[in-house]
Amino acid sequence: MKTYKPTTKSRRHMSTLPYRELLSGDTPHKPLLKQKSGQGGRNNAGRVTTRHHGGGHKKRLRAVDFKYDKKNIPAKIETVEYDPFRSAFIGLALYADGERRYVILPKTVNAGSKFIVAEDAPLLAGNRLPLGSIPVGTFVYNIELSAGAGASLVRSAGNYAEVVAHDAGYAQIKLPSSEIRKISDLAWASVGAVGNEEYNLVVLGKAGRSRWRGIRPTVRGTAMNPVDHPHGGGEGRQGRGLKRAKSKWGKPTGKGQKTRTPKKYSNVFIVSRRKVGKKRKG
Repeated sequence: MKTYKPTTKSRRHMSTLPYRELLSGDTPHKPLLKQKSGQGGRNNAGRVTTRHHGGGHKKRLRAVDFKYDKKNIPAKIETVEYDPFRSAFIGLALYADGERRYVILPKTVNAGSKFIVAEDAPLLAGNRLPLGSIPVGTFVYNIELSAGAGASLVRSAGNYAEVVAHDAGYAQIKLPSSEIRKISDLAWASVGAVGNEEYNLVVLGKAGRSRWRGIRPTVRGTAMNPVDHPHGGGEGRQGRGLKRAKSKWGKPTGKGQKTRTPKKYSNVFIVSRRKVGKKRKG
């Protein structure tokens, strides 16, 4: 991590990643860049649908490949680049047929490394193959929920899932949340763990860095009026006055409370629920 001399109060605890050492320093590949305008957390009717979003630095969208539909064609990582829309680093992959695509990079994979997407690919970091071909105990990332749907699980910096069992055409995957879930053996996953594992050690140091990221302030419910939040009201500083914490809309929130929809469609695939609250270990 890169730290600074305490020239100001906000500099004292601020830390950043040493990007000069971690990235290859190349400019983004223009054909894979797209314009994306910010919506400030509003929908097409102008109503706030996601709170605490808005502002921030202008960003260009990188077209990252999550489908991995170029099978049996070896590829080489040309550059290691920063992506403003995600915590993981991305790499520009040059396939043997000349096409270039952005992919999420795992640990130990740098510029010059090679990977392949194939059913008989070796178990090396970055290679991609069906879950049915991955042995128990292997760490994986970029996991599909169904064959051909594209990677949707375990894509953030430093994350990985573990294959813990194979049974009746399903692989049992232990996710970073500690949930164990069944996923079809026909779905594909990449071997390894997502890189940039020191991302969670970054200390922003001041409110301004959050605003640069497009994160607006979060107001505590206890600081609001009763009309605005279930925790609001009271003379002076008051506790919430409720046995369990609630969201602004009265739904249970906070540590140790189950928030999953009771009749969610995917409940049949959950082998073990995730551990929540203060008793969670590891």
